[in-house]
Amino acid sequence: MNFAPLPSVEAAAVPADGLILDVREDEEWEAGHVEGALHIPMSAFVARFGEVTEAVADGRRAHVMCRVGGRSAQVTQYLVQQGIDAVNIDGGMIAWDAAGRPMVTDNGTPAFVA
Repeated sequence: MNFAPLPSVEAAAVPADGLILDVREDEEWEAGHVEGALHIPMSAFVARFGEVTEAVADGRRAHVMCRVGGRSAQVTQYLVQQGIDAVNIDGGMIAWDAAGRPMVTDNGTPAFVA
């Protein structure tokens, strides 16, 4: 079998208005996340797949994020197999934070990567 390389993007290159799909678990999300990201934990991904297809219905690219890039790589691969334009964010939230990209919390406390 011949596998195509997984499409990926550097955290610094994600467009400010890009659709970010955060597949981390709830406690990771609560510590800090990208404002406006769509949060669907990998553990609930299949059950909530319709939310993803709705978010990309207008042809938007999904930028998939986790903590370091492992879980998001699996989800990206799945999305690509479903014919969805998706890319894995290299290095996940760790790289996002290192690139100085903004993060928020829902309760106003300082955001960090858990």
